[in-house]
Amino acid sequence: MSFTGVVLGLIAISTAGLLAGVDEAGRGPLAGPVVAAAVILDPDGPRINGIRDSKLLTADQRESLAARIRERALYWGVGRADHEEIDRLNILEATLLAMERAVAALGCVPERVLVDGNRLPRHLPCAAECIIGGDARVRAIGAASIIAKTVRDAEMCALDAQYPQWGFSIHKGYSTPAHLAALAEHGPSPVHRRSFAPVQRCLDLVGMP
Repeated sequence: MSFTGVVLGLIAISTAGLLAGVDEAGRGPLAGPVVAAAVILDPDGPRINGIRDSKLLTADQRESLAARIRERALYWGVGRADHEEIDRLNILEATLLAMERAVAALGCVPERVLVDGNRLPRHLPCAAECIIGGDARVRAIGAASIIAKTVRDAEMCALDAQYPQWGFSIHKGYSTPAHLAALAEHGPSPVHRRSFAPVQRCLDLVGMP
């Protein structure tokens, strides 16, 4: 499945003036999807303490914050691009596509979208701006980074149940020594990104296309 979207919102609330933060998780791994999230925090609601770049949080902190964000955000949405789309498009284009899908999954059109990084998706329904280091500077982007990371981690744990020999629940597809050793021993799984160099080298060694 090439797209997963989740929508939570108070449809009666006007979207005028609302900002959506957008971030992704999973650009670097050798396997699995890239996942993006879009979050509109309630400017008049209770502050969600602890929001920051998801990489600075423990797994337990991310899960706790993700639950509070889902509960208190006005709208949030998730989009993904799977390993086949990554191989076909390249990781940058697949990431931008996942971001477009996350914004579409919000269930509303915000006034403006703030995207972490230095590249904007081309097909957004409203004005947008890049914020380098946005997950540490903009609360809505930080919230999106937490949602994207927890959703992707959960998916990689589910893939671990299907393909246990690669240890996806431990390294989430990143290029760790244990993951590279599993690749060398077992070859790529069906969800490995064949366009990524370590996977391609493994395929070349065994003469696989």
